[in-house]
Amino acid sequence: MSIAFDPTTAGTLKLRNRIVMAPMTRSRADGTLPTADTATYYAQRAGAGLVITEGIQPSVIGQGYPATPGLHSDEQVAAWRRVTGAVHAAGGTIVAQLMHTGRIGHPSTTEAAGHGALTPVGPSPVKAAGQVFTPTGPQDHVVPDELSEAQIAETIADFAIAARNAVDAGFDGVEIHGANGYLLHQFLATNANLRTDRWGGSPENRMRLTLEVTRAVAAAIGAERTGIRLSPANGLGDTVEDDHATLYPRLVAQLDTLHLAYLHLVEAGDPALTPELRAAWSGTFILNPADADTAGQSRRLGLVDGGRADAVSFARLFISNPDLVARLATGAALAEPDLSRAYGGDRYGYTDYPTLDGTLPTL
Repeated sequence: MSIAFDPTTAGTLKLRNRIVMAPMTRSRADGTLPTADTATYYAQRAGAGLVITEGIQPSVIGQGYPATPGLHSDEQVAAWRRVTGAVHAAGGTIVAQLMHTGRIGHPSTTEAAGHGALTPVGPSPVKAAGQVFTPTGPQDHVVPDELSEAQIAETIADFAIAARNAVDAGFDGVEIHGANGYLLHQFLATNANLRTDRWGGSPENRMRLTLEVTRAVAAAIGAERTGIRLSPANGLGDTVEDDHATLYPRLVAQLDTLHLAYLHLVEAGDPALTPELRAAWSGTFILNPADADTAGQSRRLGLVDGGRADAVSFARLFISNPDLVARLATGAALAEPDLSRAYGGDRYGYTDYPTLDGTLPTL
């Protein structure tokens, strides 16, 4: 059997196997609070070696989508304790993904959350192309406010505070979201970051925020409980990275000196860069391969067997297969998710997917 089913560790995180549930926004929070259904959803999938939550905003201004949860208030911390308790009771390990969406957002979203119509922020006042989903449906992106030096310092502190809140809420660690076109990725991007100060321009300057946030989080909760997700050149959020092939090896090499729990790489943008980044990283390397949800099972698990990754993450297959690890282990058929129910709504399309034997896992 594949070693993907063997236990491993990532920092102080104990993984029962090497199959990871990737973070996926589901937009089912009650305002900004996780619910009882949230606890059920993650506990059902606790068979994963590591459960990484949906993106959780570390601050009010960090919210980009409706009905997404936060970790910046006492009420949110208390609500997350029910989730982490349920996952731990099921034998799982769970980390909170901290996601500041930056310019990907809309004033109507924070207004609906009760915080007023706040203009999203970013490295520069450059509007992302396309639209974002809001409480009233898709709307064009707006021009973000450029973060000042003081606001950048506040943002770094927000990540550290949210990381401490995550530990207080019972999470085993956190994953910093530096990918998929959100704030940290925006600072890395050559089209979104047009700054001429120490936060923009050269690769070293554009990497600075990612490194400073990571250092702050590691100092707050320990590097051994801190992971980071990167996605070189995947283009999400209208990001362009003209120098990604040289920037990311340098970024990963610097991150490696912090001795983090893991690096979680999304390789969809440039799979050819993966071996170089793997070689630059001395810790646990989690790969979300370009064809993670479409390739054959032997190919996916073979990434671990062949040493290309220490663990491999899956996204949408965990939506419709709460017992995904067991199905992969036996070669059983995999259910396809109803993506029309992926975002928002009630438990349908969320906690109602049965296991292979036809039962509905509940708490």
